[in-house]
Amino acid sequence: MFLLHHKTAVVTGGGSGIGKEVCIVLAQQGAKVYVLDLNKEQADATAAQIEKNGGQAKALAIDVTDQATMKKTHEAIGNIHILVNCAGISHIGNAISTHEQDFEKIFQVNVKGVYNSLFAGIPIMQKSGGGAIVNISSVAAKVGVSDRFAYSMTKGAVHAMTLSVAKDFIKDGIRCNSISPGRVHTPFVDGFLKKNYPGQEAAMFEKLSKTQPIGRMGNPTEIAQQVLYLCSDEAGFITGCDYAIDGGFTTLNS
Repeated sequence: MFLLHHKTAVVTGGGSGIGKEVCIVLAQQGAKVYVLDLNKEQADATAAQIEKNGGQAKALAIDVTDQATMKKTHEAIGNIHILVNCAGISHIGNAISTHEQDFEKIFQVNVKGVYNSLFAGIPIMQKSGGGAIVNISSVAAKVGVSDRFAYSMTKGAVHAMTLSVAKDFIKDGIRCNSISPGRVHTPFVDGFLKKNYPGQEAAMFEKLSKTQPIGRMGNPTEIAQQVLYLCSDEAGFITGCDYAIDGGFTTLNS
């Protein structure tokens, strides 16, 4: 089950965190994975790890906000059967503490970046006979999270784009779903704690972990396994859906 032999996958943000684990899991199941990331060294490291374990991968340094480059890159790949949009950045601030330049930056990456990937990838998927798209959204698209005004806006947009794509391209054999993770323990979390809570990292990590009823953060592999399912033939009847992987955050915190 869940085998992806003879399928080509493109993963944005594949150099670290959730994106890296998605690349690894898809490759383990037989997909040829294109690792797209702004950081070439991290993309290379992901691809090298996959190849070391017998998988197929190619790293490409790319800025998801650059539509022309995205289009050229996707066209050069040829066939695309799986498209996973993981690239994203975070921001802390409310509606009056968020500066315009920060709002624009997170919009460019988290919203336009996903749009650019869809714009570039869908025509190729149509020619390839269809496929599966998974967008990484967030629980912040569904519930109010303090000081995540701009970030929540972008993830709400990702959720809406997922529904639109699922509706518009269902006749082309393209399925589109999204995943809304809760807090997931990635290198980004460690860097965030080190920068904002020096000397208090362990205590803050525990506090953030306990905001999820299950009592811990998720790990990237748990998200990647859900991506695998949604991209597999076993999920062939699923489109236009969002899956919360959040340890009960959106439903059990009342």
